Amino acid sequence: MPTQIEAARWVTGFSWTECPRWHDGRFYFTDLFSARVVAVAPDGTAETVIDLSQRPTANGERVVTAGIGHLPDGRLVVNSMYEQLVLVHDGNTLSVHADLTGLATSPINDMVVDASGRIYITQLGFDVFAGETPKESPLLVVEPDGTARVADEAGMCMGANGIAISADGSTLVTAETYISRITAFDIAPDGKLNGRRLFADVGPDAYPDGMCLDQDGAVWTALAAQGRVIRVLDGGEVTHEIRPPATKAGITTACGLGGDDRRTLYLCCGFEVMDFDKSIREGRGSIWTTNVPVGGGTACP
Repeated sequence: MPTQIEAARWVTGFSWTECPRWHDGRFYFTDLFSARVVAVAPDGTAETVIDLSQRPTANGERVVTAGIGHLPDGRLVVNSMYEQLVLVHDGNTLSVHADLTGLATSPINDMVVDASGRIYITQLGFDVFAGETPKESPLLVVEPDGTARVADEAGMCMGANGIAISADGSTLVTAETYISRITAFDIAPDGKLNGRRLFADVGPDAYPDGMCLDQDGAVWTALAAQGRVIRVLDGGEVTHEIRPPATKAGITTACGLGGDDRRTLYLCCGFEVMDFDKSIREGRGSIWTTNVPVGGGTACP
């Protein structure tokens, strides 16, 4: 039986919290439907570092912020889902880092940034908010200079969602949400993804979502359909489990390791994902935290 771990609510008052990252002493996440990126200090003080809620878009689509990360020089990058753009913020100005409109087949989703500044991006393959039928799609890659490509060598994924890179930089993992499995790839020196293999099957209708890797190579992932977060080893053994109370937390959709020793696990939780305006209005999205036995080390994110 997996070891049970308790979590406590840390901060709340957001729409739909997603894509947790730790950087330079602060915890970052996207307040999805409010179209902003929020940073929280260890004392719980929250600051909006990017606000895209009034951003005019070329395609007329509403801005929804998704995956985030930091480039080696410290600049913050964020996916604008429906614009299919990777935006970069230098602390003062916002600009386009990569345009994926000719490559993406659907709204872009999460991201992970490697040590060189290369960005790996997931897309679900369909618009879940419009009620479309799930379908496969490829991963996308943005090189450090901003040029982008489809990771054709990796094959197609069924609802690629959370994504992470191992501490030694040799392995990339992603959650294939709609077949309830975690898939791993070897990362070649040129950034190509080869050696595709099953990391773990997390059970029927579990819907693995946001994830992170710890320094021992285990995956922490939120099983959105089951109201729990698990730590799972390569091969499928579940070692630890967290079940935030559904009445207070709602659905848990992502998790990330942070803190100065990277042994704090941050959980993104929310109540309303399908109605954007209701999610913003009610502001019940929250972040929960707990201490875990194995830290993140140098794993990304």
